Amino acid sequence: MPLPILNTFAGNPLDRAGDQRNSPDWLDEQAANIEALSLVFWAGKPLLEDHADGPRLTWIALTHARDLIRDGDRELFLGLWKGVPCFAVEFGGAADPATGPVRGLGAFAELREAAAVLSQADAAMAGGAKSLFDWRRRHGFCANCGQESETACGGWKRICPACKTEHFPRVDPVTIMLPVFGDRCLLGRQASWPVGRMSALAGFLEPGETIEEACAREVQEEAGLTVTAVRYHSSQPWPFPSQLMIGLIAEVSDMEAAPDQTELEEVRWFTREEARAVLAGAHAVKAPPRFAIARTLLEAWVGEVDAG
Repeated sequence: MPLPILNTFAGNPLDRAGDQRNSPDWLDEQAANIEALSLVFWAGKPLLEDHADGPRLTWIALTHARDLIRDGDRELFLGLWKGVPCFAVEFGGAADPATGPVRGLGAFAELREAAAVLSQADAAMAGGAKSLFDWRRRHGFCANCGQESETACGGWKRICPACKTEHFPRVDPVTIMLPVFGDRCLLGRQASWPVGRMSALAGFLEPGETIEEACAREVQEEAGLTVTAVRYHSSQPWPFPSQLMIGLIAEVSDMEAAPDQTELEEVRWFTREEARAVLAGAHAVKAPPRFAIARTLLEAWVGEVDAG
């Protein structure tokens, strides 16, 4: 039975070839394949092309991509699509390459905006590539000795030539939870969000914490509520820059919620009927965007049998 795909940025269709990509000779063979393809990025934005059924990722021949970007540290091996090697390259600089080297091939789009219109597979591939490029930019030097590190394994590892320390892309786990009490759920609002937007509560796991403990701590810190039970729903890769959102339904002991005024400026309880109105756009409160796991959690909760 296939694994369920519930959230945007999940469901990458590529075979990551995790064992093979450790071999430089094998990677060279993939790059030499005349069918090898490449995505194109600039400033964390994927290049998209218009189609009758909506925007898609722009794929170009890897040979063409390498002619445009002659820098191996700006190239990633993404995986295999039915045996075809797939890579990604990223332009540097402040000038938009869509007005120059890749003119006529599409336009670069912020991934948050693109996620709302791309297919599940395209969003997942773009999200994975963006996370790797972001990691490479932030980890150019060895954390052990400070020397400049070198890319390896098609961009999935960096090695320090001085002390030989190996560095791998990190993923930061985040609990994101919908607090519930009886037939009501709690949403919160950060001051920086668009007017009217409310969402689930969330926070990073800290060292030495379980998922359940992090959930309880964050709900207590942000809303002053005590968590009594935690139920896992689903997870979501979140490439801003590289997180794993762990979606939870958190039962709490009472409704005495209060925002901490640091993370959240407002919290509010909603009945299932009110939450349905939020999701339908028939409420003053705006729901989380469709590509966010917070919306998935809210949709799952309103779909449950009403309590009582």
